[in-house]
Amino acid sequence: MIDNLNKVSKYNFWSNPIKVGYVRQRYLDQLVYFQDSRLVKVLVGQRRVGKSFVLRQYIAHLIDRGVPAQNTLYINKEYTDFDFIAHQSDLRNFIQFYRLHSKIEGRLYVFIDEVQQILEWERIVNSLSQDFTEDTDLFITGSNSELLSGELASLLSGRYVRFNILPFRFDEFCAYTKKEVSRKNCVQFLNQGALPELFFLPNDESKMYYVSSLKDTIILRDIVQRYSIKDAVLLIDIFNYVANNIGNLFSINNVVNYFQSKKRKTNYETVANYLNYLAQTFVIHRCERYDIRGKELLGGNAKFYLNDLAFRNYLFGSNTSGYGNVLENSVYLELLKADFQVNVGALRDKEIDFVATRNKKTLFVQVSFTLENEATFEREISNLLSLKNNYPKVIVTMDELPYTEKEGIHFIPAWELGTFLKDF
Repeated sequence: MIDNLNKVSKYNFWSNPIKVGYVRQRYLDQLVYFQDSRLVKVLVGQRRVGKSFVLRQYIAHLIDRGVPAQNTLYINKEYTDFDFIAHQSDLRNFIQFYRLHSKIEGRLYVFIDEVQQILEWERIVNSLSQDFTEDTDLFITGSNSELLSGELASLLSGRYVRFNILPFRFDEFCAYTKKEVSRKNCVQFLNQGALPELFFLPNDESKMYYVSSLKDTIILRDIVQRYSIKDAVLLIDIFNYVANNIGNLFSINNVVNYFQSKKRKTNYETVANYLNYLAQTFVIHRCERYDIRGKELLGGNAKFYLNDLAFRNYLFGSNTSGYGNVLENSVYLELLKADFQVNVGALRDKEIDFVATRNKKTLFVQVSFTLENEATFEREISNLLSLKNNYPKVIVTMDELPYTEKEGIHFIPAWELGTFLKDF
């Protein structure tokens, strides 16, 4: 066991500082809020959105505030050096050995990255969270929403708190790359994507290879292997279909009919399952329709959005969804990143792009790449004016606007949306 401990010491903060990257202050503050509680802290999100860095940033925060470095234990199942931890019993034995060997006094902070790769991991997580004979603060991450909400929820029954980690916001992109918040840099953001690793890669070719490899890992490793998918090609094609139709309303029947028209064998159940698997890995999001008058969710048609526009930009290019759909996808993500619950609004024969709610506050959002066309301007205004309520209403656009308000409707340049949402 001592050999394994020596082998993984390089990933911990015990002797040498470890790179923590750009500090995601919003997520760090959320973790600090629950510091030293008995709740298991569960970080979920798509692969490569920065969950590991958030954990490291929190470890650095603890040490900066006086927690002994030896009282933190970081385990990352993505690294082969941790292959000796294959089963929950291996993890239990390693944690117990570490406590004794390092003579830990007080609370031990345990961080486990990609915990789902440890067999029967639920048992040890449940045990550590309830064992009051040993003071343990537990943090885990995973790349599958079903794994960390369904199975874990049934075991912990309210004894955990979940954090959804998303790619960079536009203001984080600007701060990290030392760019000003401007229309020009917003266009670059839309044309690139917000996955942190993209900021290090030197050219579009390397970015394309990176995004393609990430997509293959998510689909083949997190879906095909986990669910024993028989038709991996169809799964990939369904992902491609969604990526090419971001922001468009469609139903599962639409997808089935599309593939059947291409002489592909499939059915409703298969397509529904594949879309669900893609959503569980966070690579896509399903945005349900909401009846504004009836105040209830509607079945049938829905919209799908990519978790990051890099999948569209580097795998399909500009020949797919138009710029309006790309901006709509970006606005949807900015709302999610600001902790809004987001739905598509339905009001008689009109559509409101987004009904966003947070802390019992509601915001109605229309998205239009440009309002220079008079007909477009009147249509977007008309949709919002049809809402006979006093909730805030905004139109997000890429125009450098000469006006900020009309008939109670506010116009927000896309690059200023993040600031607006912070203050909402």
